[in-house]
Amino acid sequence: MATFQFELVSPEKLLLSRQVEMATIPAAEGEMGVLPGHAPMIVALRGGIIRVRENGAETETLFVGGGFAEVSPERVTVLADEATPLASLSRAASERRLAEAEAALREVQTSDPEAKRDAALARVLAMRTAVEAAQAA
Repeated sequence: MATFQFELVSPEKLLLSRQVEMATIPAAEGEMGVLPGHAPMIVALRGGIIRVRENGAETETLFVGGGFAEVSPERVTVLADEATPLASLSRAASERRLAEAEAALREVQTSDPEAKRDAALARVLAMRTAVEAAQAA
């Protein structure tokens, strides 16, 4: 089966770099499946789960807190704000981070810039996804 190069980079390190058959990424507009030969694009990512398929099976699932993905016919590069393998995602830590994000959102004033309000809300939504993913793992 045809493959493409998939790379996942977090601020700390390169987490994944190999040939894969398919990747599903949490684009801001919705889940996006990428196969070899995909049309070139750059997309913003929301907090969600990246799923990687190799040899007909799902081999990697990782939580990302947001970021960007550059897609070309031969390569996908994900630049994640944060990335954690699902198996390493702690439910207690995710719930604590959700509570912190919700508190930060409550502190945002209506007079604050819209970008600041949007960022606080995006963080809450990402942490809700992390809690759900940790419970399912």
